[in-house]
Amino acid sequence: MSFVVVARYRVLPGHEQEVLALLDRMAAASRQEPGNRLYRVHQGTEDPRTVVLYEEYGTEADFAAHCASDHFARLVLESVVPLLESRDVVRLAPREEVAA
Repeated sequence: MSFVVVARYRVLPGHEQEVLALLDRMAAASRQEPGNRLYRVHQGTEDPRTVVLYEEYGTEADFAAHCASDHFARLVLESVVPLLESRDVVRLAPREEVAA
């Protein structure tokens, strides 16, 4: 079982490199969390102000622990969020497979 989070950020003009540097630090810290399976930062090829995070955790509780971490508060909430025009976060759980 896994729990996936996809976040789409729209960065304020001129802050793309600053946000990406912060998210690189966030990714490195998040990958050290016990429940983290994957943390990838993507930047739009046509629109560099679009940043998408793809995160995978063992459980929803692992993601909750991630959100409660000091590095999440410091890097995302305090540093990245003020540099964003918008932020959308989607939480996803796998569907149960149906026999054919």
